[in-house]
Amino acid sequence: MADAQTLKQLVLGRKEAQDLSDTEHDLPPDLMTVNMGPSHPAMHGTVRIVLTVDGEKVVKSDVQPGYLHRCFEKESEHATYTQVFPYTDRLNYVSPMINNCGWAMVAEKLMGLTGSIPKRAEYIRVIVSEMSRLTDHLTCVGASAMELGAFGPFLFFLKCREWLYELLEKVSGARLTHTYVRVGGVGKDLPDNFAEDLIRTLDQTAKVMIEVETMLNGNKIFRDRMAGIGAMTREDAIATGCVGPIARACGVDYDVRKDYPYSVYPEVEFDVPVGTTGDCLDRYLVRLEEMRQSISILRQCLKQIPDGPILVDDPRVALPPKKDTYNTIESMIRHFKHIVDGIKVPAGEAYAFLEGGNGELGFFVVADGTGRPYKAYCRSPSFVHLSTAGQLIHNHLIADIVPIFGMINMIGGECDK
Repeated sequence: MADAQTLKQLVLGRKEAQDLSDTEHDLPPDLMTVNMGPSHPAMHGTVRIVLTVDGEKVVKSDVQPGYLHRCFEKESEHATYTQVFPYTDRLNYVSPMINNCGWAMVAEKLMGLTGSIPKRAEYIRVIVSEMSRLTDHLTCVGASAMELGAFGPFLFFLKCREWLYELLEKVSGARLTHTYVRVGGVGKDLPDNFAEDLIRTLDQTAKVMIEVETMLNGNKIFRDRMAGIGAMTREDAIATGCVGPIARACGVDYDVRKDYPYSVYPEVEFDVPVGTTGDCLDRYLVRLEEMRQSISILRQCLKQIPDGPILVDDPRVALPPKKDTYNTIESMIRHFKHIVDGIKVPAGEAYAFLEGGNGELGFFVVADGTGRPYKAYCRSPSFVHLSTAGQLIHNHLIADIVPIFGMINMIGGECDK
């Protein structure tokens, strides 16, 4: 059998083959530096990655967040404890109710109110938090599938997210930035017929999840793009501080709701899904199972929620009802003092944390006895997870950055603090 060089000479002729050989030797051996983002669709407009590539393979990367300019922590130090709630909405803006709960918990811990919140308010917090966890995972999985070319699942899951957003809007009056939770409870009670509407939505969502799994789980293109991509070991996940679905996909069995129970989570039953491979496919599967567990938690809460007040009965902590604020001078003054001067939180420091959509979301506050935090810090999971992006995309192809970044589920509002 003729060798490759002989065949090349036969096809191209001796001179053409020699010219081609000379051209191959003249190709520059230098690596290339390219920008990916912030305008790249997969970077969500908030992150720039400077890639050094050898052909299509990533050999070096510089991940640069900072395109959202949030300054959450410094803004919080110049606002009263009540005024910070709208800022927390804009941290993880895909599941803002959970952020609200976290901020309320740290203020309540400083004031010694932990355990004194009305039971109905605690159940409402868990309900809106688990609804927010669903919207978070629906967005992450749907958008990641769309970025790989599966546009149908994206539309299906955003339809489910819209159903949940409509219910949350009935609860708070706002579609996305709710400012619903208060120090000492919640702003207002659940609307009429809320339980029936939520059960119907959960039933519909469960059916849509089956449809999406049917389209994705056995799809060869989807599995090839996800399986074995961006894998992280259990040891690396612990060393880098990863939490939530990313850590659990690596085999780290850690969930704040189970390991450090808060609110009424000890009163409901649910499982914590844990993966084995730590790749993009396991992160996807863990999020799907967490959605099923959230649906189960919501069903249990709707059965167990008691009647009663939704805010502590303490005028030093609780805002007056809005109708009283508009109609009595005493309530109007009380409302004014709460908002402008702030709730007087005793001097001290506290860290309160809960299970956010991406894992442990914590707030550390140093109080100086005034109505404003002296120092505020947010332990945002997205910021921690983004720090691992460089190592996860190393030695992968440029195309692999899309599913890896999507399954990290980086939310810009949490990163640009």
